[in-house]
Amino acid sequence: MKKPLLFLVTTFALMTSPAHAQWVVFDPSNYSQNILTAARTLEQINNQIRQLQNEAQMLVNDARNLTSLDFSAVAQLRAALASTNRLIQEAQGLAYDVSRMDTDFARLYPEAYATTATGSRMALDARERWSFSLKALQTTMRMQAQASQNFVVDESTLADLVNRSQSAVGQLQATQATNQLLALQSRQSIQEQQLRITQDRSVALEQARTVAAQERAREVRRRFQGAGTPYTAQTVNFYAR
Repeated sequence: MKKPLLFLVTTFALMTSPAHAQWVVFDPSNYSQNILTAARTLEQINNQIRQLQNEAQMLVNDARNLTSLDFSAVAQLRAALASTNRLIQEAQGLAYDVSRMDTDFARLYPEAYATTATGSRMALDARERWSFSLKALQTTMRMQAQASQNFVVDESTLADLVNRSQSAVGQLQATQATNQLLALQSRQSIQEQQLRITQDRSVALEQARTVAAQERAREVRRRFQGAGTPYTAQTVNFYAR
C-alpha cells in the first residue's frame, strides 16, 4: 500500500507544477563580458563628467581672465609728469628752445667782444648771465622739490598696484596691474631725466658764465692798456709848493 501511495503523491506533484518552469543555467563567459561592458560604460560616463567639469572650470577661468582691474593709476602718473613738465615750461632765463637758445647764447656768451661793444653793454650782459645762472639753479631746486613730493605719491601708488597685482583674480587683472607698474617705472625714469636736464643746464650755464666773465675781463684789460701803447709811470707830487 505504501508504494502505490508514494507513486500517487509524486504524480500529483508533477501534475500541479507550472508548465513553463525552467532550470536556470549560469554562463561564466557571458557574465564576464557583461561586467566588462558595464565597466567600460561607467568609465565613459565618468570621462564625460570630468570633461564637463573641465569645460565649466575653463569658463570660470575665462570669466576671471576677462575681469578688468577696477583701479587705474594712469591719472596719478600723468598728473605727476605734468607737474614736472610745467616746471620746465615755466623755467626762466635761457630758453630750452634750440633756436632761441642759440641766439641768446651767441649774444651773451661771445667768443670775443667787438670793439664797438660799450662797457655798459658788457656790464648789462654780465648781469643777465648771472640772472640766467640764478634762474637755472632755481629751476633745478624746484624740480628737486617736486620730485620729492612725487615720491610720496609714487609710494602710495606702488603699494596699491602691488596689492592689486597679488590679489588679481585673472590674467587680465594681473596684466593690467603689471602694465601700470611698468608705467610708474617709466614715469619715474622720465622724471629722473628731467631732473638731470635741469641740473646739467644749471652747471653748463655757470660754466659758460665763468668763461664769459674771463673774456669780459680780457677785453676790459685790453682797453685799459690801450692798443699796444705801453703804460709810462709818472711822478705825482701830492704836496706841491
